[in-house]
Amino acid sequence: MGWPPCRVYAERVSTSESPSLHEWAGGDAAFRRLIDAFYDRVEHDDLLSPLFPGGVSEEHRSHVTTWWVEVFGGAARYTDELGGYGRMVAHHRRLGIAPEQRLRFATTMSLAADDAGLPDDPEFRAAFVGYVEWGTRLALANSQDDAQVVEQAPVPRWGWGVAPPWQP
Repeated sequence: MGWPPCRVYAERVSTSESPSLHEWAGGDAAFRRLIDAFYDRVEHDDLLSPLFPGGVSEEHRSHVTTWWVEVFGGAARYTDELGGYGRMVAHHRRLGIAPEQRLRFATTMSLAADDAGLPDDPEFRAAFVGYVEWGTRLALANSQDDAQVVEQAPVPRWGWGVAPPWQP
């Protein structure tokens, strides 16, 4: 199985003309599918399920979806309604996430993106995995007992990075 021919960067749309990652993925509904697919996997995972004793509630799924929607360029409802960055950090403090759990989280999230039917173009997936890596490494660091946590910051707004979406 070969890769498609190399796309010429000159044919790419400029970042200012690019849709947000949220739009490209399919909007709020796509992120809800992603989060449901992810937590469905987590609930059956021997390494991750202990972080969620009793399973993952509907409220948790809804709040995490709201976070991801905002991060990927949708409405800022996590900031406006749910406490923003400070609240997300508070959820991870002193969880004691292990490096193996961080890696499993990242891998499981990538599989969940496939399950949810998120776009599989290299540009979107590079941005998606970039956020997953950044976020899981930050959560790992913030979850340790001796963490020097930045308590307040804006919710990150993730973008395309160096490879905007390719549109013929």
